[in-house]
This record gives sequence, structure tokens and C-alpha cells, in this order.
Amino acid sequence: SVAAPQLGERLGPVAVDGRIVAVQRDAKGLRLVLEALRIDRLAPARTPHRIRLRVRTKAEKLAPGARIVVRAILLPVPPPVSPGSYDFQRAAFFRGIGATGFAIGDVAAYRSAEPASGLAPGLWLRRLRQDATERIVAALGGAAGGIAAALLTGERGYIPEEVLKQIRAAGLAHLLAISGLHIGMVAGFAFFALRLGLALIPGLALRHPIKKWAALGGLIVAFLYLLLTGATVPTQRAFLMLAIVLLGVFLDRTALSMRLVAWAAAALLLTMPESLLTPSFQMSFGAVVALIAAYEAWAERRRRNPRPVDPARRLLHGVVGIGVTSAVAATATAPFAIYHFQKFAAYGLAANLAAVPIMTLWIMPLGLVALLAMPIGLEAWPLALMGWGIDRMLDIAAWIAALPAAHLLIPRIETWGLALVAAGGLWLCLWRGNWRWWGLPLVLTGLASCATAPVPDILLTGDGRLAAVRTAKGDLVLSSTRRARYAARRWLDRFGQPVARLWTQAPKTGPPPVRCEAEGCLFRHEGKLIAFSARPESFAEDCTRADVLITPLARPPDCRNPRLIVDGPALRAKGAHAIWLRAAVPRVVTDRELRGVRPWVPHATARTGRLPRRRYRRTQRQNWRIKPTSRP
Repeated sequence: SVAAPQLGERLGPVAVDGRIVAVQRDAKGLRLVLEALRIDRLAPARTPHRIRLRVRTKAEKLAPGARIVVRAILLPVPPPVSPGSYDFQRAAFFRGIGATGFAIGDVAAYRSAEPASGLAPGLWLRRLRQDATERIVAALGGAAGGIAAALLTGERGYIPEEVLKQIRAAGLAHLLAISGLHIGMVAGFAFFALRLGLALIPGLALRHPIKKWAALGGLIVAFLYLLLTGATVPTQRAFLMLAIVLLGVFLDRTALSMRLVAWAAAALLLTMPESLLTPSFQMSFGAVVALIAAYEAWAERRRRNPRPVDPARRLLHGVVGIGVTSAVAATATAPFAIYHFQKFAAYGLAANLAAVPIMTLWIMPLGLVALLAMPIGLEAWPLALMGWGIDRMLDIAAWIAALPAAHLLIPRIETWGLALVAAGGLWLCLWRGNWRWWGLPLVLTGLASCATAPVPDILLTGDGRLAAVRTAKGDLVLSSTRRARYAARRWLDRFGQPVARLWTQAPKTGPPPVRCEAEGCLFRHEGKLIAFSARPESFAEDCTRADVLITPLARPPDCRNPRLIVDGPALRAKGAHAIWLRAAVPRVVTDRELRGVRPWVPHATARTGRLPRRRYRRTQRQNWRIKPTSRP
């Protein structure tokens, strides 16, 4: 149902005419999502339904619904940077995005955005979201304005990168993802405010079910907040659960249970089955399942051992509740965070104990007041008070992030390990007897897979721009730190290595791990010689003595001595390569072989991202032409 044409090769510069669907801001400019496209030199049957363009412009305000024309270079959606890593093509396929690219020059809006009344509902909501974001940022400015926009509209593009790093290192990134915490606070504040207001009118309070009226009002406010923040997967999960809980209020029932989670998951998977593979789905449902199981056990214990409740004990229960909630949620989401991002916040519990009360009691209530006051232009004072609370939260994040070993890089958990963690976690959470603890060995075994994951001896990107080898000490060393920076960062993160090293960078003792000259580079690994050939002149020698030959050019027809040859056509056809050298015959895993035949995987013979032949060869020769250190 979401299948659409996808661009198979680089195109441009060409004129692109399209309607803006979404505008996202980051440190480098704007990212526009365009639909209803007309692209020069591309037939309508081959034109993607949507594309994403990066724009660096100071032109007039670009809003959803505007029709623009711009000269741009279009590129295929990039494949994974290594076998088994994040699949951009799959994510883009389900979003209807068939190409990416960047604009050349200014954007010309030949038809400004239509009046809000004339827009489709989806575009009208995006316009409203963008306008609200700009008003929030204008009122607060700086990091506080970016955080406020992220909390109230879901737009994170105004948050400085350094602030984001501190928030992640402190383990507070979940506070920026609109989820159950935010939906619950917004609905709860609306519910209690409406119920208090209705209770002040004796005629209503004595004759009508004002609690149910307040529940309806809270549900309406939560639904509007869902639409305003973009309706992400965690937000939809939280709203569905909240809707059933408030339905329980109408029916005088308590609905918070595992069945509620199951209904929410079923509703999401029936409408968006691809969301099962996303970090947001896994972390959101993992956290809420663990929290419900923990509080069910806590409630059972309190029923067995009832104690008198006094104000001091109630306050203590509140503080302990925040700590237990943070600890359980962090524990439940940690395996998924390690699998997808290879990062773990060591002091996340302490940071949440300090920041969550500020978020719950100060920031979000004032944020809701600001949203309600925005239509009449009175949002400045609640936003100012909200900004004071955000500044205190950022102070906490900066202090925690500065502690030693606050942000740990951990090698990625294997996929089978994550499956064991999920199975063991469900066993722990769903059963009620003592046999529930049998799930703990499964969880521990799955977590241990991060220490047993086999690290490739050689990694290659599909475009041949970057290569890495593993030294005898187990470190990855890169051919370059200037090209394919994202791929390099993802490789290092995946295997838990914080610092990048170059091939030609000599260690404290011994020679550099890879020796290079103008024609290419040589690498020795456990008695095997691996040759990286950058010029045809090196083939005569490399084909004779090398065990593995890697080149961005086409392989020579008479090169038969190497046990493995990876050349430019193989890289383009099969994508990123991971190679293990310990066996007598090197073992190779490629991106396209691992992903298999899928609608979002380009055909193996497609010229994905291929440049014209002369330019391609010149570019690839420059990739591995490294300043010589010493002759091999």
C-alpha cells in the first residue's frame, strides 16, 4: 500500500517543482519534504511520490502547502553503512520518500502557502505546528526555546547540538520524546483543572457526573496535543492507552493493565506493522510493560502488608515512586538503546530523580497553559516561567554529563541476543508466580552477546569511499576521517570505540597498521596480505602476492591468485562488505545478501549512485590515495 517509485541513480542538477509537506530545521539549514512533484529528465511513472531536500536559504518563509521550484541534485536513498546496521532505505520506503538530495541556489516560491482554510487537514496541522514552534522559539530563544518547542510541538531542530549531547549523556533524552509521560501530564493537568473548576459550581457538582465530564475534557486536550506534536509511535501508544483508561472512568472501571498494552500494540501493528522494527516502538512498549508489571507487584505487596498512610509516608512514596519509575524504565529500555544506538547513560537514574519532578510539576503544566493561551496571544508569561524550569533541567544535564564515564559506548547486542532479552523480559513481566524469574537467564544471555559479537577484520562502504581494518589489539582503524563521516561514526559506535584512528597513524610502539604508497595500501593480518589497490599499475604485483585484493576499480581478468577479490562492480552491486579473515577462505557478508529481496532494496544490477565512468574512476582513486608513510 505504500509502494512508490524510487530513484536508482544520481540525477542533476535538475529543476524540481513540488509542494512542501514538512519543514524541519537543523544546524545546517532546512530539510524539506516535497510531494506532487515534477522533475526534469524524469518521467512521471519514475518520479518518486516524495523526496527530501536539504536547503540552505534565507528566502521567504517556507511553510507546508507552499509550491516551490528549485534546482537540486537528487540522490538515491542511502543504503546501510555496514551489513546489519540501520536501514535508511526501509525507513524511507514506509514514509513514501523515494530520493534525497540538496538544493543549489535559492528556493523560488512561485505560489505562497494557501490560507489555512484551504489546506488539507494534514497540511493545516503541519502549518499550525510550524507557527506554534516559531512563536515559542521567538518568545524564549536559545536552548530553552528549542527544548520548549520539542516538548510542546515535537520539533527538535532548534536545540543546539551540544545541548543535545549533554541531555543524551545524562540519560534525559526520553524527556524530549513525546510519550506516555507527556501525554499523561497534559491529560492529567487538564482533567484535574476541569474537575476543580466544575467542583466550584455547586449546582453542577451535586447533580452531574463532573468526574466523567473532566475525563472527556482531558481526552480532548490529549488528542489535540497528539495532533500538534506529529503523532509519533510512542505518542500514539500513549494516547491509545490513555483513551482506554479514561473510558474506564466513564464505566467506573480501572483499565490500567497488561491487556491495555496489548490492545494499544495491536492497534498500532494493524495500521503500521513496520513500526515493530523501530526503536520508538520497542523502547516505548518495553518501558510500559515493565512499569505495569513492577507496579502490579508493588500494589500486591501493599495489599498484603497494609500500613497507615500519613502525609510524611505519602511524600516518601512519591519520591520512591519517581525513583522506581526511572529505574524500571531505564532498565527496560537499556537493551534496545544498546542495540540501536550503542550508548548507555551510567548516571541516568540520578539525573531522572532530579529532573523528572521539575518536568512533572513545573515545565509541562506551564507548557500546557502556554498552548492554551497562544490563540489569544498571552503565551509570553507562561513560556517565561517554563523557560526557568527548562534552564534548571539543563543545569542538571550539564552537571551529570560532566561526570566521569557518564556516557558509555557499548558494542552492539546481536539480533538473536535482543530476541532473547525480549523473550526473557516478557517472561519476567507477564507471569506472576516464582517461575517468572526463569526469564532472567535469557535476559543475561542476550545481554552477553554484546561481548561475543564477532568484529569484522575489514569493513567497506558500498560506494568505496571508506574502508576500515581491525588491528591485532581489536581496534578499528579507518582509511579517512574526512570522507563518509557518518559511516565512520556508526562503525566506531557499533563496536564500542570512542576515538577514530587512521591507517597511517603510528601507535606509541611499532609501525602503522597499514602501509601506504601512491598506488595503494597493504595490510597484514595473521599471516595474510591484504592489498588495497588504487591504480591499475599496482595490479601486476598485488595479484601475484596478495591473499585478498580490494579495489574500487574493475578487477583484472587475469588476476587469479588472491583467494578473495572485492572490486568496484561488486561493491556497487552488493553494497557494504564485512570480511572475516581467520578462516582459510575469507568469509564475506554483504549488505544486500543480508537484507535479501525486499521492495526497498535496489536490484543487484541497478547502478545505484553510480557516477559517469571517468568521474567515478577518478573519484575512487582519490579515496585511497594516501600520503605514503613507508614503502611496503
